[in-house]
Amino acid sequence: MDKAVLLLEDGTFFAGSAFGRTGTSAGEVVFNTAMTGYQETLTDPSYNGQIVAMTYPLIGNYGFNGDDVESARPRVEGFVVKELCDGPSNWRSTTRPADYFRNHGIVGIRGVDTRALTQHLRSFGSMFGIISSERGDADALMREMHAAKARKRDLVAEVCTKEPRFVAGPGKRLAVLDFGVKESILRRLSARGCALSVLPAFSSPEEVLACEPDGIVLSNGPGDPRDIPSCTATVRALLGTRPILGICLGHQILGLALGGETYKLPFGHHGGNHPVKNLITGRCAVTSQNHNYALRPDFCGDAAITHVNVNDGTVEGFRHTSLPILSVQFHPEAAPGPQDSASVFDDFLSLVENAHA
Repeated sequence: MDKAVLLLEDGTFFAGSAFGRTGTSAGEVVFNTAMTGYQETLTDPSYNGQIVAMTYPLIGNYGFNGDDVESARPRVEGFVVKELCDGPSNWRSTTRPADYFRNHGIVGIRGVDTRALTQHLRSFGSMFGIISSERGDADALMREMHAAKARKRDLVAEVCTKEPRFVAGPGKRLAVLDFGVKESILRRLSARGCALSVLPAFSSPEEVLACEPDGIVLSNGPGDPRDIPSCTATVRALLGTRPILGICLGHQILGLALGGETYKLPFGHHGGNHPVKNLITGRCAVTSQNHNYALRPDFCGDAAITHVNVNDGTVEGFRHTSLPILSVQFHPEAAPGPQDSASVFDDFLSLVENAHA
């Protein structure tokens, strides 16, 4: 079995065995705490630019299929696992894990103590790293890693749709600004009868309103919201024109448009088991999350915080006090993850219905 290495920018070094594409790949290293849903994780556009380590020790045991995908292809820069299953067993499986990673050109490393890696990232924060199945020279890999980190990438532009696309439906018309939208978000809205206009992230306010939408959805996506100020300006221009729902990166952009600030979390929230408290009902939900940035709690005097993260108290949702605006940091589509928060879509459609009336 071919050898592979994972090197972090602080010099921490992990050895293991290679799978997937033979090569070298660099990106920010984050850990995902979900016990299932590795295929959804791999294809989530929000992971663009990142190497993902799965804390659950066995990955690939139910194989891969053509349905559990969140975009056209995997978006991760690399994949780190403790054990990769060689003999998956599930009636829906169509592809073996080794074939999937090789066919999609993903550089992977197995045999890593992913819990030790997770503990390191929790202690010192997410950091850049590099996986290589070509060479083990730490000095050379460190230079290549720093060169990759210095390269400026437009992560949202890499994953968002380049041309508008449409999903027919008999219900309300929604414009979806695609910052890296997961297909499950579109599926959940479509299942509620919505007609969707999925627009490029950098569409102008005029292009959004030209769709004559009843409401606007700001999708999830990768990276730092401060790197795309033109998107924030567009959302600011749309405030008050239509009801707006923000999700994940869309939530952060919406907060910035309202005059708030964002900051980077030490190691982010990635996984399908994050507890969030609803401050209105007092109830707690288990949520799916994938983000490295958060809104500061004093971000806007005209918004009321509705949800907070139970683990660290970060802002997980808000409503505007006078405008039809609803926003959540977590993923109500829950793919992967529990369905505790699916009602967010219904709450938003109620806003749309009330505004329409």
